[in-house]
Amino acid sequence: QVQLVESGGGLVQAGGSLRLSCAASGTIFSIDAMGWYRQAPGKQRELVATITSGGMTNYADSVKGRFTISRDNAKNTVYLQMNSLKPEDTAVYYCYAAIKRSWSGRVNDYWGRGTQVTVSS
Repeated sequence: QVQLVESGGGLVQAGGSLRLSCAASGTIFSIDAMGWYRQAPGKQRELVATITSGGMTNYADSVKGRFTISRDNAKNTVYLQMNSLKPEDTAVYYCYAAIKRSWSGRVNDYWGRGTQVTVSS
């Protein structure tokens, strides 16, 4: 089995910062892309940022210049540094990873349970 466990969410004032972490554990052969999505109340889940195993990143336009995604491949962990937070960043943030569990296996998508980020004005 594979588990993704997020941490680092919380309540912060507008303009503040938070750092999210997500560690993958279990039977893992390799991890391709990792990333973060978010879902605000009454809205669809949306992409925040992704990062490949080689370090290539992609960001939603709404977070460019404010959020930074990074990963530690040795620890199977992905991070999201969030600066200059705005009330509209309030959402449940979900970690995502595309994981291969064996040399001959296929890549499957795995999700964490989510961590709440609340930004007060």
